[in-house]
Amino acid sequence: MTTATRTVLDGLDGIKEPLADLYRDLHAHPELSFAEHRTAAEVARRAASYGYEVTTGVGRTGVVAVLRNGEGPTVLLRADFDGLPVREQTGLPYASTATGTDPEGKEVPVMHACGHDMHVTCLLGTLQLLAQGRAHWSGTVLGVFQPAEELGQGARAMVADGLHERFGAPDVVLGQHVVPMPAGMVGCHPGPAFSATDTLRVRMYGRGGHASRPETTVDPVVMAAATVLRLQTVVSREVAGGDTAVVTVGSIQAGSKDNIIPDEAEIKVNIRSYTEAVRTRVLAAVERIVRAEAAASGAEREPDIEPVDAFPVMVNDADATRRTMAAIGAELGEDSLLAPGPLTGSEDVGILATSAGAPLCYWLFGGIDPKTYEAARQAGTSDQDVPSNHSPFFAPVIEPTISTGVTALTAGALAWLGQAGA
Repeated sequence: MTTATRTVLDGLDGIKEPLADLYRDLHAHPELSFAEHRTAAEVARRAASYGYEVTTGVGRTGVVAVLRNGEGPTVLLRADFDGLPVREQTGLPYASTATGTDPEGKEVPVMHACGHDMHVTCLLGTLQLLAQGRAHWSGTVLGVFQPAEELGQGARAMVADGLHERFGAPDVVLGQHVVPMPAGMVGCHPGPAFSATDTLRVRMYGRGGHASRPETTVDPVVMAAATVLRLQTVVSREVAGGDTAVVTVGSIQAGSKDNIIPDEAEIKVNIRSYTEAVRTRVLAAVERIVRAEAAASGAEREPDIEPVDAFPVMVNDADATRRTMAAIGAELGEDSLLAPGPLTGSEDVGILATSAGAPLCYWLFGGIDPKTYEAARQAGTSDQDVPSNHSPFFAPVIEPTISTGVTALTAGALAWLGQAGA
């Protein structure tokens, strides 16, 4: 560890309780993608109070906080802040009861089921410590609070709104994600670390009619069901054993009454991959199967296959990862570092780096009470007893999660910022 890093981090004890209160408030008031108005206002108010130049409305609802502190590198620190359409079931006293309107105009429950509230809390804590300790570093800090990560659109929106041109291109992009591993632990995988994702909306067209006379119809429910089953063979029979891909049908909708065969059915398909070759092959296989099942069912109209959203593969720069994780390990201890391997989850933070030609280091930090995690591990019930991201039961334990996240992000930033007076 460096003296400067330790001195800056000495301020953490004095802000732990306010950060815990902030986290509870954010958790209780989640907002859907591109609707994060309350969150953005709170972020802007706090960052401005630390002495940052704050700009709101970047990429619709994003916030950028800038602290220029002499000559030196520009370090971009990112946190996402949108919630999910999930009804919270944690039973916490600060559990969300919020609702929102989804892109289809439906009122839905909203929850911070992916931990973005923790990301915001830790970044604000880091911005406060860096502002208080500005005598110990030089350069520019860009605090980027990004909307709509869950849609895979927020990073693109901020870049398209002139993020780099308006605030300066970063020399490195750093960020972190809370996950269901023991609180106090940090892990980072160099190279392809989060998978690419493609989401498709598929509409299959039949010919409706009365359930008593199926011979007069082309049943899109059967067509869609056959397609769902056939899609399960893509990974098992068309992807090599040494490659990785996931194909999931997360939604199937058709009809409104038991005795009416509908005219159409809709399925939503999620595809995850790490290489362009596998991605291309899987996408082609999905389209081939969809069209073949429609033809086999006697459909009189070709199905529509519409891309909904996409995340690129997120790649951690190897050198940046070594440098950043060495700094984090020096503060948290080498025994707090683990090798998580690549994840089949997806992230759009890489767009902030690739669009600027900057290296990326994006790591994971644990949010589960260590005793709870260890008991589940020993019992072999981790899948049941340790809620994962996007679960209605997912809520990071407040400590030591906040302290770990703030320490990691602060140490990571200071590994790149210049030394005061250098």
